[in-house]
Amino acid sequence: MAELSTLARPYAKAAFDYAHENSVIGEWEDFLLIASSVVGDSAFVQMLDNPAVTADQKAEALISVYDEHATSTQGQSSNQLPVATTPIKNFVHQLAEQERLSLLPQVLEQYRLHRAKALKQVNVYVTSAYPLDDAQRTMIQSRLEQSLNAAVILHEDVDPSLLAGATIKIGDKLVDDSVRGKLKQLKTQLTA
Repeated sequence: MAELSTLARPYAKAAFDYAHENSVIGEWEDFLLIASSVVGDSAFVQMLDNPAVTADQKAEALISVYDEHATSTQGQSSNQLPVATTPIKNFVHQLAEQERLSLLPQVLEQYRLHRAKALKQVNVYVTSAYPLDDAQRTMIQSRLEQSLNAAVILHEDVDPSLLAGATIKIGDKLVDDSVRGKLKQLKTQLTA
C-alpha cells in the first residue's frame, strides 16, 4: 500500500498544484473521486489489464464515463459537475501512458492531503462512547482550532467499548481520554 502511495504522490502533487493555481480545486477533487470509483469497477479493471486496449483507449474510456456521469447529474443537484476539461484529459492520458490509471484512488487520497495542507485544514477523528451533542462538538472543534491554528474537519465515530470519554486522533497522534484507556494505563502501572 505504501508503494502505491509513493507512486501516486507526484501525480497528486501535479494535479493539486495545477488546480490550486487555477482555482479549480473542487472540480479536480470531484473528478478524482468519480474516476477513483470508475477504476475500481471490476469491468474497468479488466479493460485496464487487457494488453489489446491501448493507453489512449483506456484514457478515453475513463473520460467518457466521467463525462457521461457529469452530464447525467446536470440539473439533479446544486453541485453540478463540468465535463472533463483539457487539463483533466491531458492528466488522464498521462496516467494511461504510464500505466497508472489504477492509482487514481491513491492520487485522490494524496490530493486531499495537499488540499488540507494548503487550506490549513486538519482532519480530526473523534471516537466517543456515546454520540457527541452539538455543544460537545462545538467545544472540541473550537479548542482544537485554537491549539492547531487551523480549520478542523471533525470526523465522528461511536465505540461503546470505550465505556466513557473519547479518543482523538490527529495525524499520527492519538489522545486517549477514555475510561478503557485509563483502565489500561492503571493496569500497566500496577503490573510494572
